[in-house]
Amino acid sequence: MLWQATVETLTMVGISTVVASVLGLPLGLLLACTDQGHILENSFVNKVLGAVINVGRSIPFIILMVAIIPFTRLIAGTSIGTKAAIVPLTVAAVPFVARLVESAIKEIDSGVVEAALSMGASPWQIIAKVLIPEALPALVLALTLTAVNLIGYSAMAGAVGGGGLGDLAIRFGYQRFRGDIMLQTVAILVVLVQAVQMLGDWIARQLYKR
Repeated sequence: MLWQATVETLTMVGISTVVASVLGLPLGLLLACTDQGHILENSFVNKVLGAVINVGRSIPFIILMVAIIPFTRLIAGTSIGTKAAIVPLTVAAVPFVARLVESAIKEIDSGVVEAALSMGASPWQIIAKVLIPEALPALVLALTLTAVNLIGYSAMAGAVGGGGLGDLAIRFGYQRFRGDIMLQTVAILVVLVQAVQMLGDWIARQLYKR
């Protein structure tokens, strides 16, 4: 059961991290580039998008899972199990990724952007050839942090039948008073977090060297 629950957790976290990255990266880029003084300055778009992202980040995950059950059923065809848990995990991670991407882009030296503008680069060329490459190590660390958070969220998903290690800990550990199962699931979660963090740090270091 521990092996199956671990695979389910890795599946949930892996898929939701990838989908959240695909959706959150352009949102974060748009948020950073439409800020005051940036290459696509647009205060209206920036404020509206920022407000929407803030709303998404302010909803506790356990409440979000319950609130979007109809949407989860629409996308996954069910509201319980590993497949269903991926939907709220992704929804919760998208605004988190967007803010981390925005922060990574804003840390880039403005002189690099100004140099690209002086050479006649268009805004989209600057995004593709300057901003993303310059921010790549920080983006890797951002996605690492997202994956670590999602491991914790996936354990919470077990409270509503989301599968994975959280579900195993609640049904077989807590409800059956099996402290040994609780300890084993916690130990596996700790190992997963350490492994993901170490991998992300290693990749970021290699990119910084380049």
